[in-house]
Amino acid sequence: MHGRTIDALALDNYQRAARVILANHLVTRTYPDRIALPLIRRWATELREDLAELFGYRLEVTETTARVFPILDRLDAGRPARTPAERVFDRRRYAYLALALAALGRAGDQITLSELADQVAAYASRVDGLELATDRAADRDAFVDAAGWLTARGALALADGDAGGWASDPDAGEALYDIDRPVVFALFRPPRALQHLHSVRGLLGEEATGTTVSAPGTAGAEIARRVRRALVEQPVVYAEDLAPEERPALAQERLVAEVELFTGLRAERRAEGVALIDTSGRLSDVRFPGTGTLAQVALLLAGEIADRVLDIDHPLPRRHAVAEPDAALADQLDEAIPESTVFAPLAETRAPAAPADDLDPPDDFQGEDRPTPGYPLIERTWLRETVQALADRYGTTFAAQWQADVGRLTTEVVALLERLRLVRMIEEGLLVLPALARYRGAVVTVRTKRAAELFVTAADTYGPDGTGTEGN
Repeated sequence: MHGRTIDALALDNYQRAARVILANHLVTRTYPDRIALPLIRRWATELREDLAELFGYRLEVTETTARVFPILDRLDAGRPARTPAERVFDRRRYAYLALALAALGRAGDQITLSELADQVAAYASRVDGLELATDRAADRDAFVDAAGWLTARGALALADGDAGGWASDPDAGEALYDIDRPVVFALFRPPRALQHLHSVRGLLGEEATGTTVSAPGTAGAEIARRVRRALVEQPVVYAEDLAPEERPALAQERLVAEVELFTGLRAERRAEGVALIDTSGRLSDVRFPGTGTLAQVALLLAGEIADRVLDIDHPLPRRHAVAEPDAALADQLDEAIPESTVFAPLAETRAPAAPADDLDPPDDFQGEDRPTPGYPLIERTWLRETVQALADRYGTTFAAQWQADVGRLTTEVVALLERLRLVRMIEEGLLVLPALARYRGAVVTVRTKRAAELFVTAADTYGPDGTGTEGN
């Protein structure tokens, strides 16, 4: 591992490069910023070898792009595509994005927004339940959001005009884009031919990527890579979520130390698992504690939940986390596969589909008893009442959109805590996961001078070193 041989004065620079490529997977001349690509190119050889050895990831670096091809061990809904206004993509926007990439792959060096919309509309008409009607404002807005996502990553560069003008009135507005073909090519590189899949699970696992790693291909080495991948991809790695043979690896000081050295992050160990604490902010896609109504209410709610769990006079019932959340996500994605209109015709004109045994990995350890500790269960009624009480107390400091919709505020705040793996929603209520305990005793002070910054987290909200904590 190169982190052991790089000079101490250069190690911080190398670790910054590692965090950037792990956080973004695609780096271009403008994304995530203009200094990222030169940083990656400076350390390309070392990064390529360490990513392969530690995680089994493949790194490709060109003059204009750096692309990591990760190995997915599980599905994760925690990193959705977002619009420039931070709205999460819905199914229509994802569909337009995929079809826009297909259209750009066949385009020349430039394209107008209306031309791209016409091509996407033509593709959409061949998919049951999907259309792009440019005379409908909602469709235009969704399409512009997809184009904006591509523009942010450098696949498109605005040469003239305004996308917002076209979205408002396609007869009066127009936009012309330069197409960066290497970025378009780097964006969509599926590990398997999609027409050969009948489940999203076929995209999971090292076998799907064809990745060749420098580490010996032993079972022990692969187990170690899976655990390291979990450490950098998940905010918290709970031992009970790992396969039985992976749990001893999580407890190994050397394995965790290797990830610390590569990323420059600090590992926080507890009996239940390990979390990497990103005080730099360059690997975390969510900073927590953070600014904004959702983050602040989430911190307040975490403190209330922790107090409720510790109330010995009113003990909470406990429940087991029976099913993994990604199982339901996989089912939802599989239901959206356009089998009849897209996959089946492609499979008929190309190579036959691989056997089902090769596509879907077997359910892990179905025949084994895997006892899991019970987690405290918070009732939904208590949750709603608590958020309402917080709104009654601090509501005047909330952003306007949340003051009038406490129900949606509750949903979004719980989703944030779930994304950070601090809680898990089940049918009966809210399961409190162990990592939430690190936020007990949070103290919040209300400022009165500036309405835009009314919440301040006290010092004891932060970690023991006073540096603050974020989900990675």
